[in-house]
Amino acid sequence: MGGKAVELDAGGRAVRLSSADKVVFPERGFTKLDVARYFLAVGDGIVRALRDRPTALQRFPDGVAGEFFYQKRVPKNHPDWIPTATIAFPSGRTADEMCPTEIAAVIWAAQYNTLTFHPWPVRRADLDHPDELRIDLDPQPGTDYADAVRVAHELRALLDEYGIQGWPKTSGGRGLHVFVPIEPRWDFTGVRRAAIACGRELERRMPDAVTTAWWKEERGERIFVDYNQTARDRTIASAYSVRPRPNASVSAPLCWDEVDDAVPEDFDIATMPERFARVGDVHADMEKQAFSLEPLLELAARDERDHGMGDLPYPPEYPKMPGEPKRVQPSRARHEK
Repeated sequence: MGGKAVELDAGGRAVRLSSADKVVFPERGFTKLDVARYFLAVGDGIVRALRDRPTALQRFPDGVAGEFFYQKRVPKNHPDWIPTATIAFPSGRTADEMCPTEIAAVIWAAQYNTLTFHPWPVRRADLDHPDELRIDLDPQPGTDYADAVRVAHELRALLDEYGIQGWPKTSGGRGLHVFVPIEPRWDFTGVRRAAIACGRELERRMPDAVTTAWWKEERGERIFVDYNQTARDRTIASAYSVRPRPNASVSAPLCWDEVDDAVPEDFDIATMPERFARVGDVHADMEKQAFSLEPLLELAARDERDHGMGDLPYPPEYPKMPGEPKRVQPSRARHEK
């Protein structure tokens, strides 16, 4: 079945949207056109979050009630005005990913039923040195957004002690992401090391509230600092991305003084355009900053030297990494002894 097609003006480019009346969010009745119009309404914000970054697309051909898949390789028929970059995965394989530079690229992706954009923390001019440290505060079962908020405030204080500033956003679910613009001087391993040091310091300060335990059986009812989100080819949903939840929530950039009172589910494709029209992109000034990771890497070195705290496990699909501890679930390791 065809459905109606419309042509949208996306920053001066005409982008065709087929089956525009196709329902993507059944509970709320939002259509493919509603999603595209949402992206247009927050255009400056989402382009800022994606600009020049290799980006994977999370696509929902049958709406959020159906199956989805991640598209890392840009389709061969992509317009020549969308730049690409060849990124290397940990396996050694490569792929050409799109690197959006304008809102028309976002709308073009929406035509392919993309809801969530997953940008790398690098720019296409330098694919091996991240310019963002992304800290993912992930509530474990028994915890919620309010718990993530308490940890986020301690994280803010910790970063401030080291002369570093972070920008918070909702994940679109129960969690919080804090993004730190950094000088692109360190490789993925170095940035991950800084994230681990950050997580461990939070763990020391809030032992009953924070964990860096990779194995779920060890996390308890705490906020997990997901340090592996900084590993190569691991990405976090961009600011303004739509999340595949029944209410069509979005990942909402916040000011620090909004974090306490924010209700993540209040930010959706219907409410966010009004907020954006009123306050704009509250993370717009993030690109004007670039912080050094040296203070956090010094903290990592102290952890290693004084506490014998080395690396932590990588995700299962990674090759064995130098200095990585045994990648075996603790309960299984005990059983095998």
